Amino acid sequence: MVCVEIRQIDRMAALEQCVLAAEDLWNNRMLRKNMHWFFIFVTTVGSFTKEMQILPDSYFNNKKNIFNVYFVKYAWGWTFILLLPFILISHYYMKRDRKLVLQRLCSLVVGTTIWYLCTSLFFYIEDVTGNCYESESKEILKSEHASRVECKKHGLVWFGYDISGHSFLLSYSALIILEETAIMSDLKKMNPKPVDWAKSLINVFYIALNVLVLIWVCMFFFTSVYFHTISHKMFGTAFGILAWYVTYQLWYQAQFSPGIPPKIQRTNLN
Repeated sequence: MVCVEIRQIDRMAALEQCVLAAEDLWNNRMLRKNMHWFFIFVTTVGSFTKEMQILPDSYFNNKKNIFNVYFVKYAWGWTFILLLPFILISHYYMKRDRKLVLQRLCSLVVGTTIWYLCTSLFFYIEDVTGNCYESESKEILKSEHASRVECKKHGLVWFGYDISGHSFLLSYSALIILEETAIMSDLKKMNPKPVDWAKSLINVFYIALNVLVLIWVCMFFFTSVYFHTISHKMFGTAFGILAWYVTYQLWYQAQFSPGIPPKIQRTNLN
């Protein structure tokens, strides 16, 4: 029994160290508040780098790389699945207010709606601006296939204005995660502290979300330097940043909204 308790203490200590490391990275207010400028910078410089073709081929310009297949293609799913329990547990143990928890969880409903509407819009634009070709050389037009779905169904190639869904979703997801995980700095000041099991779960999800942000940032970089044209990525990134700004920086500041993550009252501080 003593050995089991020691191992549990060691695991909790390791979790705490990981949380502290993540907080050291994101507690820089300038970094957290200017991440949208970082995405603009990366997509701009990366796009020109791609056009100049100065980077050699790598594992990451293969669309079948493991991160693209199992993470980026399901980016909003990963973001949703990890943010939901994090918001649920952290908000409840900070405020003990079920109404507030439900209100804040509505931000995920809003995020899902934005993801669906934007990606649907991108597909529609690609559909109405494109044509079907026999191959990527664009030499033989297959005008009998008038839609992207029908074209690809016949094993052909569709070329339209393809706004980068990856640039949109990776920037949007990363910015949302940073907004929602900012609550950790206040959670550590709580008195009394959350019970051990809740604290451990919050730490696990916080670490997982930070790992997810690093993956999203890295894959955003590789998208910028290897895929799409400049305007495709610029528009995709602009949609991601605009969606974050309109929600967290404007609408969520108002009374009738999902609201921003709560802050601890001074009377609760040690």
